[in-house]
Amino acid sequence: MGTGSVPGPASEGAGRPVRVVLVDDHRMFRTGVQAEIGATEQTGVEVVGEAADVDQAVAVVAATRPEVVLLDVHLPGGGGVEVLRRSAALMADPDNPVRFLALSVSDAADDVIGVIRGGARGYVTKTITGPDLVTSIFRVRDGDAVFSPRLAGFVLDAFASTDAPPVDEDLDRLTQREREVLRLIARGYAYKEIAKQLFISVKTVESHVSAVLRKLQLSNRHELTRWATARRLV
Repeated sequence: MGTGSVPGPASEGAGRPVRVVLVDDHRMFRTGVQAEIGATEQTGVEVVGEAADVDQAVAVVAATRPEVVLLDVHLPGGGGVEVLRRSAALMADPDNPVRFLALSVSDAADDVIGVIRGGARGYVTKTITGPDLVTSIFRVRDGDAVFSPRLAGFVLDAFASTDAPPVDEDLDRLTQREREVLRLIARGYAYKEIAKQLFISVKTVESHVSAVLRKLQLSNRHELTRWATARRLV
């Protein structure tokens, strides 16, 4: 990332600042990003929270409800993909969606594709300059997809691949929320833990589990776990 102050964006920074959370396990890097983009009057960006691992990230994002999360791919506790999975309900909020922009040293295709499939709106590498990062934050806030130039090709290739897995008719019977519950059950989470992560009641979790078992013609959570594991959903 470039050094020096970020010039004030004439159009992007006008009005209410964009609320941002920084997620990276290197404190010095977070400090550097804060210095680059955190001068709200000049950049139009307000850093409202930081996190160094998956659990911290999920908690801070839920507590602050930022508009954009700058998310490192490799984090203690399961990585950026796990943060995305556990923040699915916030990303799906129709009124105030939390949008994620991956910011990583990695430019590996697997990393890029993994977080995009997980719901991130873009992926930029840590060589990005401060002004370009500010612009990317505003674009993601507005719903655009943002990629460092060579990384966009990875995504296009992945989603255009003729080697894509065949449609799973059983899985397609499930709603998105039922799939989320299915994955958590298969990972061994208790109903109370699932309710807390998805911001729903225990009774609602029970209803989703019953629906999943009925649609998949399974008898209990042990069969459900085997079913999910066989399809590599866990």
